[in-house]
Amino acid sequence: MNNNLVLYRKYRPQKFEEVLGQEHITETLKKAVKLSNIAHAYLFAGARGTGKTTVARILARELKCSANDLNEIDAASNRGIDDIRELREAVAVLPFESPVKVYIIDEVHMLTKEAFNALLKTLEEPPRHIIFLLATTEIEKLPDTIISRCQTFTFKKPSQNILKDIVLDISKKEGFELETGAEDLIALLGDSSFRDTLGILQKVVSASSDRKISLKEIEKITGAPGSELVNQFIASLAEKNFEKGLRALNQATENSVDTQVFAKLILHKVRAIMLLRFSKEMEKICADEFAENDFRFLKNLSQTKNSNINSGVLKELIDAHAQTKSAYISQLPLELVLLKFIAARQS
Repeated sequence: MNNNLVLYRKYRPQKFEEVLGQEHITETLKKAVKLSNIAHAYLFAGARGTGKTTVARILARELKCSANDLNEIDAASNRGIDDIRELREAVAVLPFESPVKVYIIDEVHMLTKEAFNALLKTLEEPPRHIIFLLATTEIEKLPDTIISRCQTFTFKKPSQNILKDIVLDISKKEGFELETGAEDLIALLGDSSFRDTLGILQKVVSASSDRKISLKEIEKITGAPGSELVNQFIASLAEKNFEKGLRALNQATENSVDTQVFAKLILHKVRAIMLLRFSKEMEKICADEFAENDFRFLKNLSQTKNSNINSGVLKELIDAHAQTKSAYISQLPLELVLLKFIAARQS
């Protein structure tokens, strides 16, 4: 692997057809280009790492905009009125060698109020040769006057399956073999972001000496909780064993495990248990998704009668995961789950 080129750049989509999970956007833009029905301003909104800048660059290329006529501006660093005034002067200049000049303004919500007002004047009456492509992770911070002058597209977070397939595909292209379940763990840790998922894969493959990636390696390199700890916490709920669950939580904390990641992996497996319990079709899917020992553990719990693993526990775990990020003591939401479903019922 070329270590000088990070994976998310090396495998960045170059055509609309290569963009995954955003077909509701790419198909519309393809038709607009084909029909020469292009707006003067587009607004791409969505979470980080979902492909906003990538799609903006592809659209610029489809509009035959050369590198000399493509301008990318980071609004986080160029957010003042003087920066926008310079932009307003620059847009009056005709393209050097392209039919249009394209301005990609990333994190546009970072502009100051004065800068927004200056940009608004340009958006209201842009020169015919100018296309604005605005991108933001926080559309709620944009003035309505800006939004109303743009065609807005909302980017979806990629699904777990899309991220998993990307991890498998790129690993294969780079000559790495993944242990069963490794791609799922990397995709989970990627937190619904193409960029973050490939960043984790980059870290893992860069540390591999034999081109065979195991779950243990990923856990060690990323600081993710070991599968045994996650299973121990889930087993404590099933067995109504408060001390066992508390030990798993404490061990995760001592190992400096991110509690939100710990909660996410617990949720992922408890969901699998519920699906295995009520759907025979899920057995093949889960067998492919989890390592052999994990799958056997989950299947056994799914078949346990009168198990404490139920929809109520799943609901509380969903709430706990959401609360861990802002909790004063990060493990407290998970401790409360143990208290509610084990200790409180034993008192």
